[in-house]
Amino acid sequence: MRRIGAFGVGTYVRNVVRALAHLDTTNEYVLIGAAGRLREWEELPANFSPVAFTPEPSSPNYYLEFHRVLRRRACDVLHVPYLFYRPLFAPCPYVLTVHDLLAFFYPSLNGNGFNRALHSFLTRRALNNAAHIMAVSNFTRNELKRLYGIPAERIRVVYNAIDDRLARGHATLAERQTIAERYQVRYPFLLYAGNIQPHKNVGRIIEAFSALKSELQKEDRFGDLKLIIIGDELSQHPDLRRTVVRGGVQNDVRFLGFVPIDSLRIFYDVAKIFVFPSLYEGFGLPPLEAMAHGTPVVTSNVSSLPEVLGNAAVMVNPENVFEIMRALHRVLIDQPLRERMKERGYIQVQRFSWHNSAEQVLDVYRQVAQK
Repeated sequence: MRRIGAFGVGTYVRNVVRALAHLDTTNEYVLIGAAGRLREWEELPANFSPVAFTPEPSSPNYYLEFHRVLRRRACDVLHVPYLFYRPLFAPCPYVLTVHDLLAFFYPSLNGNGFNRALHSFLTRRALNNAAHIMAVSNFTRNELKRLYGIPAERIRVVYNAIDDRLARGHATLAERQTIAERYQVRYPFLLYAGNIQPHKNVGRIIEAFSALKSELQKEDRFGDLKLIIIGDELSQHPDLRRTVVRGGVQNDVRFLGFVPIDSLRIFYDVAKIFVFPSLYEGFGLPPLEAMAHGTPVVTSNVSSLPEVLGNAAVMVNPENVFEIMRALHRVLIDQPLRERMKERGYIQVQRFSWHNSAEQVLDVYRQVAQK
């Protein structure tokens, strides 16, 4: 398996492997990855074997060595945990997990026209040659059918769930004091956590927050409210800096960059609202993570988010700044609504379990191996 350290896919790999280790003591598992990232698998049962893999993906030797590892270990099934579009040339059947089809909707992520065309061709090839595909939501499954013509019987929906490190109860007073001291956060705040790509809609979050501050100022409420954005550094996104300045909220918006998961858990717990008006999500883990901490969520009414979050979030048109603002204002002020959202959020989170997901993954492995 690859990409253990990546944010979204890394959560998937880590939790699927650990859940499979609890479920299956019979089959042999070979975990292929960079040596440094394989250390966390040292405590797995004896039927799990980490194999350090050193070639760089751009190296001509990459595929030859990968092929040799699979043949040497006599692998029956290869699980590629994300939509890997490069040629695999695997000596055994492979299954793909598709988290999203972002590259289809945002082709500029793949460079110039030639690279985009090549990426599209290889993506279609990888999907068509897969023995089976696991989609992380019905939305993603339907998009695979609609955009790539993949037959429904070749796609199984296997939901994600929150990382167990983000489900360890509420933050203690000492933990709250930690972020107060380490990050100088001693005020009420709205929170966004995730990367800062165009589809994440962070610019409109800032615009909605600016409008919200103006509304609250008229009402003489929450004068010290801030917006905290956890993810990429602001220096990488000058357009967002301009949005902050244009909205007059230079002193009220903080970009914290990367935050370790133990601190992120506390931020989720302390935030007044988690705001996530994304334009596109294949699943959407961050709002579910916030719900696990009883934090109300304002999110989008598009893509997979209504499916994943159900009636536990307030949903808005992500392209309407004032609709986002009004939802934030309502959730911030309406305490009975906040309590209802808190309870619904706890219930919604329980619908998703890595144990259940791993059972389905294991079933796919068995089906493919028996063909």
